[in-house]
Amino acid sequence: MLTRDAILQQVMLGNIVITPFDEKCIGSNSYDLHLYKMLKVYDCAELDCRKQNPTIEFEIPEEGFVLQPGILYLGSTIEYTETDLHIPEINGKSSLGRLGLDIHKTAGFGDLGFRGQWTLEMVVVLPLRIYPGQKIAQLQFDVPVGPITHLYRNKPDQKYANQSGPTASKMHENFSNAESNGLG
Repeated sequence: MLTRDAILQQVMLGNIVITPFDEKCIGSNSYDLHLYKMLKVYDCAELDCRKQNPTIEFEIPEEGFVLQPGILYLGSTIEYTETDLHIPEINGKSSLGRLGLDIHKTAGFGDLGFRGQWTLEMVVVLPLRIYPGQKIAQLQFDVPVGPITHLYRNKPDQKYANQSGPTASKMHENFSNAESNGLG
């Protein structure tokens, strides 16, 4: 895992891109990410893996928005990131975890070659008011072992490269791809 000085060095070399970048956001071994102003929620009573599920997108007001238990909120980081030489991993801030906020359910690791804003899968234990632009997560960078031969953005079936803002699941594309390849 990269330390503060190594993160800064890799940013200066262009091996890690973080936009916007603020050196004050580098911790001892991670970079603080901020909450984008838009959220999405699913607009259906039942989700279906084979379908593109409808969503509603809305803006978080300056006075904040109260997340409610039992609802999955899709948020996003303000920051766009990319790296081909390091494995990015997103985690919640411990101060927010202590308030009952989980910012990702399963998607903590990014792939080598991922480029885009990070979608957050946010759930809370108790009602919690959040604000646009607040610190929401931290990104760490791990060094891969072995040659780097496959970058995410070059995969023919990648679905989330260059994502911008909260991005809903594209699981349904797996079924149409599997069916077109005779696997469905």
